[in-house]
Amino acid sequence: MTTTVSRPGAKRAAIAARTLRTDRWWLAPLITFAGLSAWVLYATVRVFMHKWYYVPDFHYLTPFYSPCLTDRCVEGSAEFGTPLPSFWLIPEAAFTLPFLLLFRLTCYYYRKAYYRAFWLSPPACAVPDAHAKYTGETRFPLVFQNLHRYAFYAATIISVINTWDAIRSFGTGFGLGNVILTANVVMLWAYTLSCHSCRHIAGGRLKHFSKHPVRYRFWTFVSKLNARHMLLAWVTLGTLALTDFYVMALAAGWWPDLRFIS
Repeated sequence: MTTTVSRPGAKRAAIAARTLRTDRWWLAPLITFAGLSAWVLYATVRVFMHKWYYVPDFHYLTPFYSPCLTDRCVEGSAEFGTPLPSFWLIPEAAFTLPFLLLFRLTCYYYRKAYYRAFWLSPPACAVPDAHAKYTGETRFPLVFQNLHRYAFYAATIISVINTWDAIRSFGTGFGLGNVILTANVVMLWAYTLSCHSCRHIAGGRLKHFSKHPVRYRFWTFVSKLNARHMLLAWVTLGTLALTDFYVMALAAGWWPDLRFIS
């Protein structure tokens, strides 16, 4: 039996039938396409609304606007200064959003997700690719997928900022908003640490785990998270949207925060 190995520049194997699969193989990429498209649309609209992102009474700041850096940031929301102008095309969190976007775009799971759902490359296992040739990630723009490790470093710093936002919100009591912000931060840390690059950094270059017991324990912990990387990728999209929507609703005055301790 001969095995054919795909390589950059090689043509895909010619298959007469579109696919021999008889199950609903198209359902998973369709759901992925719909889910990611809906989230990107919501996030884009929210980022460029430039309002309803901060609740001064309880110090709730949505992660979509953290850190707030433009000179239109409402009082109390900008803890790192306002070095950016209030041009409508500049998001309040313009220094962090590009790195978060890069971190998600270059994530190993998301690459699989949008390669299948958006580029149909391929849409599913045992289904022909929509493209005539396979070039891998060796050409522009996919060559930039190799920046994932550096995006991980930036995402870690941003997670620290989000953690501070959650801690700061406890300064005026305890409410449902505190629960939502904290849960979101916990999930963001779980997703960030479950990253394949984090696992490699933790123990990928070690030859003897016995000589590095602390790193081995951390590597073991990260490996357990890594097994749930896909789940965490989707869960964090949900917690980010929920956190932002809840803060927006409070800032817009749609309903009051449920307070447990004033």
